[in-house]
Amino acid sequence: MGRVILQSFGASRTVTGSRHLLHTAEMKVLLDCGLFQGRRAESTERNRHVPVDPDAVVLSHAHIDHCGALPSLVRDGYRGPIHATAATSDLCEAMLYDVAKINEADARHLNKHRGPGQREIKPIYTSKDVDQTLKLFRDHEYDEPFEVGPGVTATFQDAGHIIGSAGVLLEIDDELRVYFTGDVGRRMYPILRDPVAVPDADVIMSECTYGTRDHPPAEIAQGQLADEIRRVAETGGKLFIPAFSVGRTQNLVWAIAHEWHAGRIPRIPVYVDSPLAEKATDVIVRHPECYDQELEDFMYSGGRPFFPKGVKYVESRQESMSLNGKDGPFVVIAGSGMCEGGRIVHHLKHNLRDEKNTVLFVGWCAPHTLGRRILEGNTPVRIHGRRIHVNARIRKINAYSAHAGKSDLIDFLSPAKEMGASIYLVHGDEDTALAFADTLREDGHHSVTVPETYAKYELVSRMTSVD
Repeated sequence: MGRVILQSFGASRTVTGSRHLLHTAEMKVLLDCGLFQGRRAESTERNRHVPVDPDAVVLSHAHIDHCGALPSLVRDGYRGPIHATAATSDLCEAMLYDVAKINEADARHLNKHRGPGQREIKPIYTSKDVDQTLKLFRDHEYDEPFEVGPGVTATFQDAGHIIGSAGVLLEIDDELRVYFTGDVGRRMYPILRDPVAVPDADVIMSECTYGTRDHPPAEIAQGQLADEIRRVAETGGKLFIPAFSVGRTQNLVWAIAHEWHAGRIPRIPVYVDSPLAEKATDVIVRHPECYDQELEDFMYSGGRPFFPKGVKYVESRQESMSLNGKDGPFVVIAGSGMCEGGRIVHHLKHNLRDEKNTVLFVGWCAPHTLGRRILEGNTPVRIHGRRIHVNARIRKINAYSAHAGKSDLIDFLSPAKEMGASIYLVHGDEDTALAFADTLREDGHHSVTVPETYAKYELVSRMTSVD
């Protein structure tokens, strides 16, 4: 076996833009190809072109920070296979067209208002690029090995993070076993099965998003959500929840349906203001093979977890806009979770000034995003070129993340100690990744590395020593 080199082009000492390239003796395999989120200018530059030329792509799941740059890669000439689970392929179709549509609309808006001499703005990629990208997808089942290319075999196993999410076991020349966790889900979390245990491997590339803290139990989050709904029902305000359209939105709808079914909260209107969320929910409905027992029991008892009576999915832009002139109480769940795009931005522009309203964050917001600025108490904030004062009540629930927390990650990676596997920590902010690396070393792991972006690392089997 020749040398195997790991080189990360994203989600190394940061959370977004997952892109990890494995150079083997005979091919280059790209694990994920996600969008980077952060400062606008930097994000646009990093997302417009992907500086890699792989022979194959293996995709862990359909969150945009893991799949969203695929059309850029294809537009620049990539024509190899994109390997994914069937549910991930279905989700990617909805996700990538949505990103293209938003980028095309933003480009049209900016070009319409650009000044004399300013150059034309082009979208990061277009719907035609997505058309070409989707032709390259190759679907695979969990636990069924498939050939990636010369000397490389891969197997997907359930990661329990979002529908179709997978960890990826790569067997290289029958001598080196590399396991890429993708995003590790939480145990005992609703809708999906728990993540499958780490397989026998020489090298484990693990996410560490929440490597320094644990989440409160999901039951607490459900109670806090119920409290916020009861509050707006009493005050007549509006509750706005920025949420990612895939995974988080469905968990919120399930939680509300569960509380309604139990008679614990009033049935005020709930609007899911995201066409993408409706499409993603349709995908989830088509893949019951991924459901956990709790969801199956709820449905058996007559519960409607995804399309309960009282939840309306908003399709048209006109109907979305009309919510801003509508009296409360009601709840709006809208993308995106970091408030960097989507319909939530328009709702915030029109509703942040009103102290009767509440904005409830249910997930992590990257530095320099609008969501982070609001959470940090900045006022005014700039939205669509206007200064908007923040008078609304701002709240956050930390328990809705679909990522494993610190304790879950420690338990998940524990088998690596007996295996003697080397661990490479990715998909975590630098301080978090370095601190979690120290935690794992103290827990008995013999080799823990936090890769730097673009740096190259040789991966070796447990039977091999590096001179």
